[in-house]
Amino acid sequence: MLGSNAKRKVEGKMTPPAKKTVPDGSVGDALRSVYEKAVEEDIPQEMLDLLGKLK
Repeated sequence: MLGSNAKRKVEGKMTPPAKKTVPDGSVGDALRSVYEKAVEEDIPQEMLDLLGKLK
């Protein structure tokens, strides 16, 4: 399967990839939200046990 650059070159002249428009701040807000949720999660006991074995 051809990558996007190879496909555009095969079809003829090189064309720039289409730009995706995203409302300002929405990506940053989404990343902050996901990060905060991950930080707030408890560490599973199995993971703590494995980390304890490294000592």
